[in-house]
Amino acid sequence: MSSADRPGPVEMAASEWDSPMYRDAVGQFERVAEIMNVDDNVRERLSMPQRSLMVTFPYRMDGYSEVRNAVGYRVQHVLTMGPTKGGIRFAMDVNMGEVAALAMLMTWKCAIVGLPFGGAKGGVRIDPHRLTRSELQRVTRRYTAEIINMIGPQKDIPAPDLGTNEQVMAWMMDTYSQNQGHAVPAVVTGKPPELGGSVARREAPGRGAVSLLPSAALRCGVKVEDARVVIQGFGNVGRYAALAASELGCRVIAVADLTGAVYNGKGVELGKLTRYVDRTGGVAGFPDADEIDPGDLFDIECEVLIPAAVGSVITGENVDRVNTRLILEGANNPVTMEADRVLRDKGVFIVPDVLCNAGGVTVSYFEWVQDLQNYFWSENEIVSRLREIMIRAFEEVLEISIRRKVDMRTAALIKGIDKVTKAKLVRGVYP
Repeated sequence: MSSADRPGPVEMAASEWDSPMYRDAVGQFERVAEIMNVDDNVRERLSMPQRSLMVTFPYRMDGYSEVRNAVGYRVQHVLTMGPTKGGIRFAMDVNMGEVAALAMLMTWKCAIVGLPFGGAKGGVRIDPHRLTRSELQRVTRRYTAEIINMIGPQKDIPAPDLGTNEQVMAWMMDTYSQNQGHAVPAVVTGKPPELGGSVARREAPGRGAVSLLPSAALRCGVKVEDARVVIQGFGNVGRYAALAASELGCRVIAVADLTGAVYNGKGVELGKLTRYVDRTGGVAGFPDADEIDPGDLFDIECEVLIPAAVGSVITGENVDRVNTRLILEGANNPVTMEADRVLRDKGVFIVPDVLCNAGGVTVSYFEWVQDLQNYFWSENEIVSRLREIMIRAFEEVLEISIRRKVDMRTAALIKGIDKVTKAKLVRGVYP
C-alpha cells in the first residue's frame, strides 16, 4: 500500500469513536457543513472530539470481599467556547462512540441557545438499578477520582443524565471538593438545593421543551387547547413535559416507560399516575387507564408526540406507524436520519433535540452562574428566563428555516455550527 492509499490520522482516529450514533452525529454535521460551505480545516477539526478519556476502575460490592471492574468515559468535543458542559450517564450500553456523539450534539445545543460552553459527555458502563445505594456511591466516587483532572468549574462541568440523579451529583461534588480541600459547588450542576443546586433544574428539560409547544403548534396548524399528547418516557423529562402540556390545556392520552404503556382517550390523570409511578416504579398496571403494548405507542393518533426516553426509537422500520403532526424531541437523538426524512415528507413538524431539550443545560448554566456568584435566584426568575431563552432560540431557528428553505433540524444546526465555526476562525490555531 502506498502512502497515498493509507488512511490519514483523522480517518484512523475516527475509528476510535466509531458507532452508529457517532456516525449519525457526524453525518448530520457533514451534511449541514456542506450546505454552509464551512471552511475545510474547521470542518475536519469539528468532526471529532478534542479530548477523550477512557478509564477502568475497581469498586467493591457490599460483600466487601467481591471486587468488580467498570469502564468509564469522559469526552470533551470542543474547548473553544469556554468550559465544557455535559451529563454523566450510567447504563450498560454506554460506549465511547455514544459519548462522543452526545458531546458533539451538546456543543451545537449550547451554541444554539447562546450558552458559553463547549459540549461534553461522560458515562460508566454499569446497570445502576442492580447496585445498592452504597455500591452506587463507591462507583460514583471512584469514577470522579479517575476523571478529576478533566473536570472543574472553569474546565468541564458534569450534570445528571440517564441513570444518574441529584444524589450522584452530590457525591461527585463532594469527591471533587475533598480533593480540593474546600467546597466547590460549581464543579457539577443538577445537585440538591442544599449543596447549591438550582430550583427548577429537575423539571427544566421537560418544561423547556413544552414551552416551545405554542409556537410550534402555531407553525403547523395545531390547536393547543385539548391537543392530544403521547409521551414516551416518564422520567424527569417525560413527567414534567406531561405536566407542562396539561397546564397548557392539552390532553395527555398515552404514556410509556420501561415497564409498559397506558392509554386513556379522555386523558390520563397525571397526578394519580405520578403518585402511582413513585410508589411502584413504573406506569405498568396503572388502574385508571388501559394497558397497551409499548410497541404500539407510535400508532396512536395524536397532535403532539414527545419521545422523552432514549435515542433512536423512531427508525426507518417503524416510522410509517407514527401518527402525529408535531414531534417535540425531548430525548437525545430519538429520530434517526432516515426516519427524519420520511417524517418531513409526511409533513410532520419536528422541533429537534438540539433545540427542544436545551432547557436542561440552560438551567444548568443558571445553576453554575449562581454557584460562582454565591447568589441564588427565585424560581419565578429561573422559569421566566428559561422560557425567554428557549422561545428566542426557537424564533431564530425558525427564521433560518424559512429564509434558507430548510427543515428545523438543519436550521438549528446551521445556527449552532455557525457560531462555533466563527469562534474557531477568530481564535486561530496555536502555536
